[in-house]
Amino acid sequence: MNISDCRVAIVCDWLDKYAGSERVLAQIIALFPHATLYSLVDFVPLAERHFLQQKPVTTTWLQRLPFARKHFRKYLPLMPAAIRSLNLRDYQLILSSSHAIAKNVQTHAQQLHICYCHTPMRYAWDMRAQYLKDYHLELAPKRWLANWILNYLQRWDKAGADGVQQFIANAENVAGRIRRAYGRDATVIFPPVEVVQLASAPSAAPTVPANAVRGDYYITVSRLVPYKRVDVLVAAFATLPQDRLLVIGQGESLAALKAVATANVEFLGFVDDATMQSLVANAKAFVYAADEDFGISPVEAQALGTPVIAFGQGGNLETVSASATAPTGLFFAEQTVASVAGAILKFAALQLTEQAIKSSDCKRHAATFSAENFRVQYRHFVETAWARFNEKLVAQS
Repeated sequence: MNISDCRVAIVCDWLDKYAGSERVLAQIIALFPHATLYSLVDFVPLAERHFLQQKPVTTTWLQRLPFARKHFRKYLPLMPAAIRSLNLRDYQLILSSSHAIAKNVQTHAQQLHICYCHTPMRYAWDMRAQYLKDYHLELAPKRWLANWILNYLQRWDKAGADGVQQFIANAENVAGRIRRAYGRDATVIFPPVEVVQLASAPSAAPTVPANAVRGDYYITVSRLVPYKRVDVLVAAFATLPQDRLLVIGQGESLAALKAVATANVEFLGFVDDATMQSLVANAKAFVYAADEDFGISPVEAQALGTPVIAFGQGGNLETVSASATAPTGLFFAEQTVASVAGAILKFAALQLTEQAIKSSDCKRHAATFSAENFRVQYRHFVETAWARFNEKLVAQS
């Protein structure tokens, strides 16, 4: 059977906003426009539904539970039962985009299941302490119950991975995590970034913050939550009074960050895309302290021609080039004030030499992460896997 003739189901974890994993989903939908879309819940606001391309979403009974719209993540213990309730038996090809639950849909031997894995379920595998803290479950007896549930989820998650025939990882470090968690190999296809649009974005913003002069500041764009480690950046700039940091983003840590910030750190909150792009394009460098699976923001900064100063772990090592011939940024070794401040001073000195990082190199490197590259690689992977799988089905019949 040709892949264009088979019935395709696309499955994602949940839909509540347009963010990183939703960009991948949008590209998969574009590649397979006739597929049926499934999700645990769908609460995407009307104004943000463009990426679904007017496709209806089939959800689970979790959608109808009390307070699900705002607090569906608190129903984590019920998600295994909810995702297994989806009836996908009539599909030949299942494409899941998963960072938590979606890959664990129920399948049978006559189906090919390909999972684009953003990460194994981090609550159960490597972010348990953060999950317990975020949901105020650190004290007994809540901690005991939560750990029992997360231990169950880890076992269930590993067993559910057996229903996936082919794994795609969004980065090499995630491929390693898949290998450790599930004992499976994964092919790396970097997620799509709208680098073409960013590279052609205008350099002048319609509005800029007071006293923002071209090139006289560093910048970061991030959700202001603890694991993003914007606190380290803020503290580092307290030791660099000659430099300025602009912080774009909102989140639960905003008040605490403002309370400790010095006068050379300015919080801009939410800004529109045009303003954000202009501010990033005109910054000395984009600073980034998070340890991400991939990390889209540093790629977007490079697409705008801006060098990146990043924590040298995780996806940053794959998205920022520190090559001797055409570097696009540099790394700091630790999420500490001294390490960040040292990297900024090193960068400032580097930019005064013939080895200065060039905007053209940043844009060229960012182009490798384009949405077009993603579509070509993902389509080729799926078509090749389907051809091999279909040959086996024919041979067995």
